[in-house]
Amino acid sequence: MSIYLNNIKLPDGLRFSDEFTWSPLTQATEYSLTGALIVHQGEKQAGRPITLEGGKDFAWLTRTEVAALKALLDAGEEMTLILHDNRTFTVLPAGDEPLTVRALPVVKDSGPANPSSGARYILETLKLIEV
Repeated sequence: MSIYLNNIKLPDGLRFSDEFTWSPLTQATEYSLTGALIVHQGEKQAGRPITLEGGKDFAWLTRTEVAALKALLDAGEEMTLILHDNRTFTVLPAGDEPLTVRALPVVKDSGPANPSSGARYILETLKLIEV
């Protein structure tokens, strides 16, 4: 199964790098006047970071696909992310720079100065946040 962000098919090799680092529980602790520890615990309603990481060997997009993905992220609207295993998340772009791509070098070259629409790019990271 493939990964989709709305109607954009993402490279199959992307990895959900922070899948197991987030916890839905939140805690605040304080000490009472007697010195006893008071723990306030609750469940987060949203805000799970979803970072999809790629790499030069398995996460390529064309310039046209990168432009479409960038336009989708720049709209700042809620999107639907569907992962390989059919898990579905409602997400927004995370932070000021949610997308990191670079031109795929061609034999010791940094990439074309005037790339065509079919030029290849490496998707390094896509940062989203669940809402």
